[in-house]
Formats: sequence, structure tokens, C-alpha cells
Amino acid sequence: MAELLYRLGSFAARRAWIVIFGWVAILAIAVGGFLIGFKGLTSSFDVPGTASGDVISELEDKLPEYGGAAGTVVFATEDGSALTAEQRAAISALVASSDDLPDVTDVIDPFSTEQERADRQQQIDDGRTQIEDARAQLDAGQEQLDAGVAQLDAAQAQLDQALASGIPADQLAPQQAQIDAGRAQLDAEQTKIDDGRAELEMQSAQLEQGAELLSLADGIRVVSEDGSTALVNVAFSEPRLELQEASKQAVVEHFESEPIDGVEVSFSTEISQGVPQILGVGEVVGVALAGVILIVMLGSLLAASFPLITAILGVAVAALSTLAFSGVVQMASVTPVLGVMLGLAVGIDYALFIIYRHRKQLLQGVEVTDSIALANGTAGNAVVFAGSTVIIALFALNVTGIPFLGLMGTVGGIAVAIAVLIAITLTPALLGAAGTRILSRRARAKLATDAVAPPAVKPMPTWRAVVTSLVAVLALLVIAIPSLSMRLGLPDGSSEPADSSAYQAFTTTAKAFGEGANGTLLVTAELSGGQSDDEILAAQLEIARLLAGEDDVVAVAPIAVSDDGELAAFQVVPAEGPTSESTDALVRDLRGLEYGGEPLGVAGQAAINIDISEALADVLPLYLSVVIGLSFLIMIMVFRSLLVPLIATGGFILSLFATFGAITAVFQWGWGAEVFGIHSTGPVLSFLPVILVGILFGLAMDYQLFLATGMREAYVHGSPARLAVAQGFRAGRSVVIAAGLIMVAVFSGFITSESTIIKSLGFGLALGILLDAFLVRMLLMPALMHLLGRSAWWLPKWLDRVIPNVDVEGANLERTHPPHHTS
Repeated sequence: MAELLYRLGSFAARRAWIVIFGWVAILAIAVGGFLIGFKGLTSSFDVPGTASGDVISELEDKLPEYGGAAGTVVFATEDGSALTAEQRAAISALVASSDDLPDVTDVIDPFSTEQERADRQQQIDDGRTQIEDARAQLDAGQEQLDAGVAQLDAAQAQLDQALASGIPADQLAPQQAQIDAGRAQLDAEQTKIDDGRAELEMQSAQLEQGAELLSLADGIRVVSEDGSTALVNVAFSEPRLELQEASKQAVVEHFESEPIDGVEVSFSTEISQGVPQILGVGEVVGVALAGVILIVMLGSLLAASFPLITAILGVAVAALSTLAFSGVVQMASVTPVLGVMLGLAVGIDYALFIIYRHRKQLLQGVEVTDSIALANGTAGNAVVFAGSTVIIALFALNVTGIPFLGLMGTVGGIAVAIAVLIAITLTPALLGAAGTRILSRRARAKLATDAVAPPAVKPMPTWRAVVTSLVAVLALLVIAIPSLSMRLGLPDGSSEPADSSAYQAFTTTAKAFGEGANGTLLVTAELSGGQSDDEILAAQLEIARLLAGEDDVVAVAPIAVSDDGELAAFQVVPAEGPTSESTDALVRDLRGLEYGGEPLGVAGQAAINIDISEALADVLPLYLSVVIGLSFLIMIMVFRSLLVPLIATGGFILSLFATFGAITAVFQWGWGAEVFGIHSTGPVLSFLPVILVGILFGLAMDYQLFLATGMREAYVHGSPARLAVAQGFRAGRSVVIAAGLIMVAVFSGFITSESTIIKSLGFGLALGILLDAFLVRMLLMPALMHLLGRSAWWLPKWLDRVIPNVDVEGANLERTHPPHHTS
């Protein structure tokens, strides 16, 4: 590999403009592909095969009107007063004129809904009155009937006395027949009264069932009790993952087309949440800070510009190329963001490693072309192996079986691969075109002088290595403590920017209708089918009672029964929002309930959050095993050691959990939230741990590689093990410090994003690099290597014979291609 990179670097340096124009052509092709193939991104996430996904699939099959996406348009008066008749009429007019909106199946007028509720309540009240009247009539009829029976009984008694006195029976037969006929008539009337009473009781029971269902649904409202807020529910024909952004924007434009005086309109996240801005002021500032670090490190504006140019070009090619396939593969909105983050960070770092090596060789008097080729064969070789660990970690996200996560890893891996390719091709070309101008004038003036001998290096005292190890481990463990209480979930409307429509809709709804109105659940129950309407009503009431009996349930309402009578759907309003712990517990409790021996199904934002979080938690061990296993093999091959990879991996695990702890403290507990522009805390982004594992492990191994290879190179060249640690550390510390600061600067720029997802990604990556690069790689790792001494480089002889010698330090290359020095 080193030989190939040496030749590639030499070619690029001598044919600089061919390589430069080649990458410009590649960029043009990427632009063309983007213009042709870009079809938009989605702001939703999904995991196939989850419990909530199964519920939605069943709804799409049997109750398709409830299987699509749904959102809410919130109308609220500006001064908190009740909506006037004119304002209500204007809202209803907007609802009535929304029939032709794309992908919209139904828009519910809140005032009609509330009127229907009032009408049903009135019908129940009227029905109760009618039943009472009918019952009174039956009671009066019964009294009359009882009086008639009494009269017949008296007549019968007189007749019996006459018979007893000796009057012949044939003379009394007409009277007896009259009495019998009267009794038969009264019996018929009694039967009618009994039948009427039974029918009345049945009607009363049905009425009370309906009344109980209405009372259980009392907490579900679309017009607030004070009349100041109204919710317009919008149902879409397409599931949320397939709903086009244009369809959501059409709803926004329609309800904003005719402003209503004194009324503010806002939209829930399902409608208003769009694709977040990928680059903003914060990202630009982060890149600018990276530029300042490069100037300090390389001592030249021209040299400092090269890593920025190559990184930006790599990001452009990677982002445009992947977005060109958005019409073929569904992409989440954060997918290109991850590619941009990584492309900028590693693109700058990888170019820096090669330029730094080249600059150092130039200062030693090596001829320009030879220096470029040699830098590409040595530092470029390290870049390739370092990039390989990152790419493996990212592509391994596909083993999780979660499509959007696998795609994020693939896009990120492509961005890193392009950054590596640009670093080993375009960077040598730019260096070849620049010649010695990448050095400052003062440095160029000193090229002819003798190289200054490097300062003497001594190994660190053993006591310092022990103290450093203990302090570093203790610090990481303390920072990691909050991770023990980390909760995972997806952001809701409360985490949207404070000035956004989604945040306004979320807070207005919570204030007017209660927090649970933002986190309603959709519950399904299997019915036996073939039931009568009365039996279905009784089943709905039984299920509603079952649901209402759970803690933290505010209201329950049956909303539909499938045509075949086999599936019933219910709306459940929890006490708190979708990301709260109580709603999380409620979803789990509801899924533990059964009706007719079948478990209830639960969907809704809270249920989806749980399913995605659990799915990610389940695949994390497998993912971690694959990433660490493959990278461990690469490190054994690179370092020709078993203990060095173990140290590297153990240190990473410490820094990873410390990063988790800090994220939990800030985003979940709210420590220092104001500093980072977080106005609402909640669970940690569900897929953040998996993403951080992949990216941070790869980047951590980058710095491990650049420090430990220098130590191995010194050790192989005869230095005692502990002295080699100090020599390798001194040789690589400057570039690793600069690279780490650049990473932190670039990732920190994304913390200023208004999107909670991007903000948490930027924070996690920036802090993870800060902890791993400076606490683990710069302190803990050298201290442990010192304590291990020669045993750090131990490798079984049989394994030493099996694994190939990749010569990542480029020692063989320097022997076969000795550099030519300028005279």
C-alpha cells in the first residue's frame, strides 16, 4: 500500500493540474446527478417489524382512514379570549375549502365536532327524559291494570259466593265467561306492559352505555373549555414516511392563505417539521476556527487553505452524490448532515496529516516532489488505515437491520471514503502546484541551512504514569455517572426552535387541552366478528373501561370498527406528553392488557419512540461487537501487538460512556442547557448512542494510529520501550492536538443548529473527540504504554508469522526510496 501511495503521490505532484481538473469534473458530475435525481428528504424515522408498525399495517388494511399520517392545525386567539362567531366562521370556511389538498383525506371542523358532542349529550339527556316518561306511563298503566285485576278478583269472589249459596252454575256461566274474557284481556295488557318495560330497560341500558362512553371521552376535546383555542385535525392518505413535503406545505399554505384577525395559526410537527438547515452560521464559524488552527500549525495561509479546500470539495461531492439517489432510496433529513459533519472533520484532518509530514520534510531539505511522494506513502498510508477504521464503523451500521440508520452509516462512510481519496490524490496535486510556497518566507529562507537536531527526550517518571492513569480513569468514570439514568426517545414539538410553528402548536395545545393532547395514543383491539351493533357497543364499553382503568389515562374514546367487525380502534389521551416517563410506562402497561385473549395494540408517537429505542438498544451489542472486532483485527495488523489494541479499545469505552454521561446531563437533566440553546429537556435521541459508537470509535482509532505508530517506529528502530513511548508521543502530539481541536471546532459548529437532532449529534461528537483525544489518547494511553513497557508490543510468534506486515509507518518505503535533498 505504501508503495502504491508513493507512486500516486509522485504522479499527482508532477501532473497536478490533471488531478485538479479531474476532481472538478467529478464535482460537476455530482452536481448534475443532484439536479436530476434529488427528490426531497423526510423528517420521519421508522423501524420495520416493530409493535407500533404492526398496528399501523393492520390499520392500513382494515381501517385505512386511520393508517395514514395525521397532523393538527392550531387556531388560538392572540389575547386568550374566546373565539368570536366571525372567527369561528372563518376557521370553518378554511376547513370547508380544503377538499382539494393533495394527499389529504379528511379535515375535521372542530366546531362541528363539538356540536356533535353537544348533540349526543343532548340526545342522551332527551333519551333519559323520554325513558323516564315512558317508565312513568308504564307505571300508570300498571296501576290501571292492577286496578282492573282487583275488580275482576272482586267480581270472581262474588260469583264464587253465589255458587256457594246454591245458585246453579249454568245461570252464572255468562258472568263467569265475562270475567274470564276480562282476565284474558288484562293478561294481554300485562304482557304488553312487561314487554314494553323490558324494551325500555334495554334502551335504557344502551343509552347508559353510550352515556358512559361519552363520559369516558370527556377529556378529548377540539375546542378548549374557555373557547380560545380550536384544533383542526388533518388526516393524510399516505403514511408519515411516504408523505411528500409538498403535501404538508400545501396544508400550511392553505390555512395561512387567509389570515384571521386576532387569531394565530400554528401547525404540529407532523405538518410543519421540515428538513433542517445543513449549514449555518455556527458551522461556518467552526470551519473558520479550524482555519485558524491550521494557520498556527502550518505557518502559512496557502498551506492552511489546502485542507479546507479539499474538505469542502469532498463534502460537496459526497453530499451531492448521495442526495442524487434520494428519489430511489428514502432518506431521513439528518442523513446528509452526518456526511457533512464527517466529511468536513476528517477531510481537514487527513489533509493536515499529509501536509504536516510534507512540510516537515521540506524543512529538512527534501526535494519537493520526493517529499510529496514520501508524505503520501507514509502519512497517506496512515490516513488510509485510519479512514478504514472509520468506514468499517460506519458501514457496519447496516448490520443493525434498521434502514434509516444503515443509510446514514453508508452516506457517512461514502463521505469518509471520498475524503480519503481526495487526501491521497488532490492534496499531493495541490502541494505539487504550490511547490515551496506552502512554507512561509522565513521558512523558505532557511531551507539551505542544516536541520536542527531534535531535542532530547526522556521517558516520563513511572509515578507520573500511575497518577495520570488513575486521574484520567477517575475523571472519565465521574463524567459517565449520569449515563446510568439515560432515557432514549425521539424529539417532540417541545424541542423544536422556540420561534417555530411546531413549538407554538405544541405549547398552545398543552396549555389549552393538557400535555397529553400532544401525545395521544391509538389503541386497537381484536373483536370476534359477526356481532350485532348492541354486542359491538358492549364490547367497546368493556374495552374502554379496561383502558380507562390504567393510571395516567385522562380519556378514552372509541373511534372506529372495521367493516368486518374484527378490529376496534380507540383514542387514548395520556396525562403527559409523548416523551414523558409516565406515558412511556403507560404504553408498556397498555400492551400488557388483553381482550378476548388477544393483546391490545398501541401506536402513536410515544409507542413509536419506545419501539425505535428498544430496537436500537437490542442491536447495539451486535453492532459494537462487529465494529470493535473488525477494527481490533486491523489494529493487530498495524501495531503488531495484542495489548495496544486492548488499551485503545478500553480507553474508547471509557470515553464513550463519559460522552453518554455528559449528553444525559445536558439534554435530559438540563445542566447548562441554556448555554447550548436548549429550551426543553427530554430523552436522549434514540439513535445517538449507536451513531456515536461508530463514529467516535473510528475517529479515536485515527488518533491512536498516529500516536502509536510513532511509538512503534521508535521502538523498532532500537529505542527502549519506555523511551519509544516518549519519542513517538513527542513526534505525533502536535499534529494530533491540532487534528483534535479541528474536529472539536467543526463538530461544535453544529451545536448551534436549531434542530435538536443535529445539535445533539454535534455536541456528542465534539465532546467525544475532546474526551478521547485529550484525556485518553494524550494522557491515559501513553501512561499505560509506559507502565506496560516492552510487553506492550508482545505478539505470539505464530500470529506474527500469519498476519501481513502493512508497514503503516513507511519504514520500508524510506529505505527503498531515499529522499533527495536540495543542495
